[in-house]
Amino acid sequence: MGPPDSQGPGWTKEIVPKGGWLHIPAREIWAYRDLIWIWTGRSLTATYKQTVLGPLWFLIQPFITTVVFTIVFGKIGKIPTDGLPKFLFYLSGVVMWNYFADCVSKTADTFGSNNNIFSKVYFPRLVMPISAVLTSLVTFAIQFTFFVGFYIYFISQGVGVEPSWRIVTLPLMILQMAMLGIGVGCLVSSMTTRYRDLKLLVGFGIQLWMYASCVVYPLSEVAKDRRVFFVLNPMVPIIEGFRFAFLGSGVVEKWHLGVGFGVSFLVMMIGLVTFGRVERTFADTV
Repeated sequence: MGPPDSQGPGWTKEIVPKGGWLHIPAREIWAYRDLIWIWTGRSLTATYKQTVLGPLWFLIQPFITTVVFTIVFGKIGKIPTDGLPKFLFYLSGVVMWNYFADCVSKTADTFGSNNNIFSKVYFPRLVMPISAVLTSLVTFAIQFTFFVGFYIYFISQGVGVEPSWRIVTLPLMILQMAMLGIGVGCLVSSMTTRYRDLKLLVGFGIQLWMYASCVVYPLSEVAKDRRVFFVLNPMVPIIEGFRFAFLGSGVVEKWHLGVGFGVSFLVMMIGLVTFGRVERTFADTV
């Protein structure tokens, strides 16, 4: 790259300031798509590289969590599950919640964990959150397959599980969780550049959020006049919609889905705007 002259070919690259209050470098991100795949593969191998059981942890974690929920909330707490098998009810909620929680936790430390790289090498910073979402998607695919295995088993046993054509909406549910996860993660990551102790609250906050998201109880157990407040939590329509599609039970209305998708999109946009603003000055503040 250099100044044009009468002999040379001219400029090979032009760097211009970002325009607009929302600038998403879609072309640059596409140009760096190989880097996204590299980081996705690196994250997958690094996560369990030095563990004894390796990738089996993808299955052990949801299984143990589901067993504990079945015993504590199902057997001891006797919380109703809309007539569904308790194990399958809790496993469905855990698998869906894990994808969202994993997206948030992996993107929430984007600036902190990549400080050295960001300050030395240029590439679209959104590459990191996107690769984190894709890494979580691989984990979700494994855990969802795990769920399908139990799902088929319960159906073969003649349990009252009624799948419907709404199963085809699963990709939309995944997209919504990815939007919400990357939005919340980018927002938290941006805020932790100023308030470092905020990242210590991420795990605790996600845990509290889970108990407000109908993972361990159905929406039908919430009083009708209070359900609107629960539906404002985008994960509630997703989890209820997933159970309704695959298990045939759940409280799902069209406006629930509309509100959930709208809130998810809004959170994503706020997260991306905040991320873009912090990205410009991040190297000068660390």
